[in-house]
Amino acid sequence: MMPQLYLVLTLLVAAVIMFAMNKPRMDVVAVILMVALPMTGVISMSEALMGLSDPNIVLIAALFVIGEALVRTGVAQRLGDWLTARAGTSEAKLIVLLMVIVAGIGSFMSSTGVVAIFIPIVLRISRNARIPAGRLLMPLSMAALISGMLTLVATAPNLVVHAELTRQGYEGFGFFAFTPFGLPILALAVVYMLMARRYLAPGPVQAPLARAGIADWVSEYDLAGREHRLLLRPNSGLIGKRLDALDLRASTGINIVAIERGTGLRRRLLHPQAASVLEAEDILLIDLQTEGGQAFDIDAFIRNHDLIVLPLSGQWFTDTAQDIGMAQMIVPPTSRLIGRTVTQARFRTIYDLSVIGMKQGSDPVAKSVIHQPISAGDTLLTFGPWRAIRKLSAERRDLVLLDLPSEAEESVPGRHRAPFAAGILSLVIVLMVWGVVPNVQAALLGCLLLGLFRCIDMEAAYRSIHWQSLILIVGMLPFSLALQRTGGVDLAAEALLAATDGAAPRLVLATLFAVTAVLGLFISNTATAVLMAPVALAVASALGASPYPFAMTVALAASAAFMTPVSSPVNTLVAGPGNYSFTDFLRIGVPFAVICLIATVIMVPVILPF
Repeated sequence: MMPQLYLVLTLLVAAVIMFAMNKPRMDVVAVILMVALPMTGVISMSEALMGLSDPNIVLIAALFVIGEALVRTGVAQRLGDWLTARAGTSEAKLIVLLMVIVAGIGSFMSSTGVVAIFIPIVLRISRNARIPAGRLLMPLSMAALISGMLTLVATAPNLVVHAELTRQGYEGFGFFAFTPFGLPILALAVVYMLMARRYLAPGPVQAPLARAGIADWVSEYDLAGREHRLLLRPNSGLIGKRLDALDLRASTGINIVAIERGTGLRRRLLHPQAASVLEAEDILLIDLQTEGGQAFDIDAFIRNHDLIVLPLSGQWFTDTAQDIGMAQMIVPPTSRLIGRTVTQARFRTIYDLSVIGMKQGSDPVAKSVIHQPISAGDTLLTFGPWRAIRKLSAERRDLVLLDLPSEAEESVPGRHRAPFAAGILSLVIVLMVWGVVPNVQAALLGCLLLGLFRCIDMEAAYRSIHWQSLILIVGMLPFSLALQRTGGVDLAAEALLAATDGAAPRLVLATLFAVTAVLGLFISNTATAVLMAPVALAVASALGASPYPFAMTVALAASAAFMTPVSSPVNTLVAGPGNYSFTDFLRIGVPFAVICLIATVIMVPVILPF
């Protein structure tokens, strides 16, 4: 078996080098290994592909879909909005709430996805609160990694270790088996970051925008000077009236472009329809456009209808960008709109969008936009639901999409379906916790229900799956089998035991944690778990001890990837926006990895006895 072992180890070393260099891509390396391992004669081609039929691979894919549904329905963004409202400009409070929320969400969906969601939220908070983004993004990445220590399905390494336990005939970990370890480590991380934040980002960092934002357009078209926000008092005569019956546009020149309804997390931004009925405490966003330069006494209108004027700024438009967006459209020479006004063209009726700004050439139209005849080459600034903007983007004859604001990337297409998504997630968790059905079956049921309630469509579901991660796991799984058959796992276990000869079991756990964490500096934490899980179980067998403390130590160490920007995709994502250097991660990450090691060695034997 020694020649075959050397071949397998040679492939392993080659894989580690390619992973460290990131050439070729990790998933390509995994495919190379699936092709090369059967050539050693240790495993067959069908065994090299066995990961494709592993239930845990299907479970991970389903969790990607569930996570995407939470994004598309705005569940994650609403928590971000709540964070902004509760924390205000207090940096300490922001760090605490940010880490708790991110860890909580990450315990049920991809930590990489959570970080991708929260980076723009954190950058916006940073700009508004005048806090350097680097002081917030490192806590964000650390909390996302710790979320993997909270539940079984939080991260792929947990599922890999769980699968290795069941493959060797042991009972796997329960859904919340990780929680008693993850919560104390999260608390330690919060305290640690409150003290360590002073060593990050000495100056403010502004995230560069790839294109203009809504606030830029508000200034460019002078919207904040022309738009008004009016609150309906309980005794307002407008309450209970349909918009088509009021016909404010024709009678007064008032164009209602949006209706705010509700407060806090229940706040909604509605696009006005002819059949829309006004309610008490509604807030109307109006665009005052009078024909022929006629003066209109807006103050008298406010008094007569018992309204309150609320402040309006470009920031308001930006903060509502998850509900309703903007787009610049150009009028081509073939357009049927030419020569007609916005009102005559029944623009809002046909396109479900309001025209709130117009440019003829490079100059914005200062007078009434909706009564201005449209010419070829005019630029129209439209305002309305993102779904209507996306639908209109396919138009080519009458309008051509010129530009979308940077906030378009944060839009939520299914915000009104958030309760369904949250309810389905709760159902999936209950099924997993109580073991009513296998975890993978519960997750697949959740995906079907999310599709049934239109929280996600098939195209978005397929796009949400991080195929690179799945192929990486599939390609690395045969390695553990090959190492076991050639005696590599036993040799690794013997080497670890020899290094800790006669030492207490806790010292063995500490060594196992350190080896796993160091290996994670060079290859992904998923690949690390694939390689170290069988070693941990072999060490437990050699010591005649329970396999669970050793398996748990590997899982926790795999999630402790705080030390370099390449240890995890989570770190890579925040490195640029946070303006972090390699040494920033070493300076902050290494001490906390040591803290995690100490906490693990103390807690694991108490909760999972040897």
